[in-house]
Amino acid sequence: MPEIPVYAAAAVAAPHRLAAQTGQSVLAQGGNAIEAMIAMAAAIAVVYPHMNGIGGDGFWLIRAPNGRVRGIEACGPAGSEASIARYREKGYDAIPSRGPDAALTVAGTVGGWQLALDLARALGGRLPRDLLLADAVRFAREGCAVSPSEARYVPQALDALHDAPNFGATYLRDGKPCPEGTLRRQPLLAATLEQLAHAGFEDFYRGDLGREIAADLQRLGAPVTRADLEAYRPRERAPLSLRRRDATLYNFPPPTQGLAALLILGLFDRLNVARAESAAHYHGLIEATKRAFAIRDRVVTDFDRLRVDPASFLTPDRLAREAAAIRMDRAAPVPLRDPGHGDTVWMGAIDKDGLAVSFIQSVYWEYGSGTVLPQTGICWQNRGMSFSLDPNAVNPLEPGRRPFHTLIPALAAFDDGRIMAYGSMGGDGQPQFQAQIFSRYADYGMSVADAVDAPRLLYGRTWGAESLTVKVEDRFDPACIAALRGMGHAIEELGGAYIDSLGHAGMLVRHAQNGRIEAVHDPRSDGGSEGL
Repeated sequence: MPEIPVYAAAAVAAPHRLAAQTGQSVLAQGGNAIEAMIAMAAAIAVVYPHMNGIGGDGFWLIRAPNGRVRGIEACGPAGSEASIARYREKGYDAIPSRGPDAALTVAGTVGGWQLALDLARALGGRLPRDLLLADAVRFAREGCAVSPSEARYVPQALDALHDAPNFGATYLRDGKPCPEGTLRRQPLLAATLEQLAHAGFEDFYRGDLGREIAADLQRLGAPVTRADLEAYRPRERAPLSLRRRDATLYNFPPPTQGLAALLILGLFDRLNVARAESAAHYHGLIEATKRAFAIRDRVVTDFDRLRVDPASFLTPDRLAREAAAIRMDRAAPVPLRDPGHGDTVWMGAIDKDGLAVSFIQSVYWEYGSGTVLPQTGICWQNRGMSFSLDPNAVNPLEPGRRPFHTLIPALAAFDDGRIMAYGSMGGDGQPQFQAQIFSRYADYGMSVADAVDAPRLLYGRTWGAESLTVKVEDRFDPACIAALRGMGHAIEELGGAYIDSLGHAGMLVRHAQNGRIEAVHDPRSDGGSEGL
């Protein structure tokens, strides 16, 4: 059984050990959980570039010690030149995955750092920006080793990625991916982070740095302008919530798929599955996922363009009707849309006062658009791929419109005072992985470590696989797999015990009676937990 790391006062969890150590250092210097997360977000943007970066987006859920939960939406809209007509005139039938035409949305995550920093200071935080970004600057300037995760990844659309502007000079050696342990220095990115530390995060959009970013994007032919950067503002959003058994669960509203995550757990709760790790357990989660995704794909779009209140799907009556449509003896043949591939980082932090943060940051596909800006060293995201060139789609491309996001940070508050921050990377898998680790811990009494370590499955398409199968790791009970096949599920065994495409998840739980925190990050990642 995996060891359960327990910390006396405060803890962080991250998919790379250097990011976790950065967070621990900030906590040790008196920083609160939000300050620790800003430092971790900057550090992991350097050391885990295939999964995230400052050229991407981010989302925050923050629970204050008084119980108030806030959300920070730090996702950028499509640029003012990113129109359907522009892409049609260039001969595209769909938005490309790599290169400057894929770099079509404003990068929002740094703006989110500023909004989070404002909140940190309102809650007593006092650490300066240069201290928070010091590790990130050092990792970029002095170099850090290519991680095992990065070395073993085979990115989508590899040839197009390698042809993206400045990608090879930044991330390849002699035209090939860097082996694990290769020291990578990023001096331009170091200078960019140092500028943010000294001039402030707003400089990314409305200062000298923003001017350089805009000039680079214009020279490369991306449809994001300086005016787009100057106009961008992160937004505070009220989270979606679900009352379930002895806890209230929180997730992010549109344009993310947080609704789907809450729907899966709300529906599964009503199936009354008695035994963990059984065929009924996994069948129930799969069938709940199908129904949740069908709703998500009809509803979730830019927050300002919603036609239906997402919370209306989380009422007891609506959940009961949806759950009643699930057959526990047979798989429903519900097709899913082609999902978002998501290479992302989830991280969590809880401090001595009980301030809890669930945070997720991404450039969408591995290395995003692959477009590295020549003056700043920033690799820009390709999140705009989730737009459609069909004007009648749920999420059509339109200047100023927010793209659909798979990113979903999650929190839970239990009636006995426990606070949980949890989440995972994994595109369409994110709500599924959240449901698997949460139900194991909250419904079936597994430890935090066992809940995250246990084998996972994924319904739907994933990286490089077009089949709508149920993909499973090796460690499932063969009798359970046979039973799922007997119910009509197409099971695809992936041939490994710990598979990257089945998520890099993490979970932290603070116990009210003694303030101790259990914290783990996924053995599938390169990280772990640290604390005080």
